[in-house]
Amino acid sequence: MSRASLFSEFLLFLKENKLWWMLPILLVFALVAGILALATLAPATAPFIYTLF
Repeated sequence: MSRASLFSEFLLFLKENKLWWMLPILLVFALVAGILALATLAPATAPFIYTLF
């Protein structure tokens, strides 16, 4: 199963179950996870990223 079909299936699930309110919450979680992953993968950027929190 490709990522595109998984993502489209997830969006279809949200639409059918009227869970659109959940999408911003998941986007914020993904953004925070991305920032934390960047901080751990590139230690030189860590001091700049930690000031955001």
